[in-house]
Amino acid sequence: MFDYIDIHSHLNFPDFDKDRGDVIKKMTDEKIGTICVGADLKTSRECVELANKYKNIWATIGVHPNDGMEDFNKRDYLKLVENKKVVGIGECGLDYFRIKEELEIEKKRQKILFEKQIQFAIQNNLPLMIHCRDLPHRSFTEAGAYEDILEILNFYKKGNPELKGNVHFFIGDKEIAKKFIDIDFTISFSGVITFANNYNETIKYVPINKIMADTDSPFVAPAPFRGKRNKPLYIKEIVKKIAEIKNLDIEIIKKQMVQNAISVFSLGSH
Repeated sequence: MFDYIDIHSHLNFPDFDKDRGDVIKKMTDEKIGTICVGADLKTSRECVELANKYKNIWATIGVHPNDGMEDFNKRDYLKLVENKKVVGIGECGLDYFRIKEELEIEKKRQKILFEKQIQFAIQNNLPLMIHCRDLPHRSFTEAGAYEDILEILNFYKKGNPELKGNVHFFIGDKEIAKKFIDIDFTISFSGVITFANNYNETIKYVPINKIMADTDSPFVAPAPFRGKRNKPLYIKEIVKKIAEIKNLDIEIIKKQMVQNAISVFSLGSH
């Protein structure tokens, strides 16, 4: 049914208000599906509403770590999670990049918020859509956001071996990637890889059954569309670049990535 699945976009954002229908029609024509990712209760509801309208769109629900004004209230999400088009919890995780003050207090708040969503994912047998971004100038002596996320996931994985998910917009190194793969999580790469070579070795390392692509649209459009509004249609450029870096036929990568998305997020049952 699909040639590509963009596993992380924000098609509900106002950036698409003027032509959302046209973008989705082109996606349908080009056999592209996407997961619309919630960042708080409002956007989670928007994603579910959008997913209910279109066969090639699914939704995740959750609270972004930087949304300091909103907690994850389980009761608010219970009705949403019953919807068959909801395929994951998030985007959730840790983001230390934007912390301006009271670092340790904010880290603790984010960890509590993340754990609430992990528990909710376990209770509802859904995968996690993980967001992770580190301090811009982290010292080598302190644990970063990826290390903190792995510590939390490993704790929950012990009692819940079925816990799984994807780390989106991955910008970690090969060693961090291995640690996520070791706990059966997948990793997705964004348009950044089309204009920066920093992640080539990591992409080469990640097995094809553990790798996916996401646009994070409307943000960070890939080459040759840099500086423009990103959209799920541009997922083709990211997949093409991954095939190029891994020196594999693009048809092999395309089919495997669709299968990976279906497997992790159970898209075939929705």
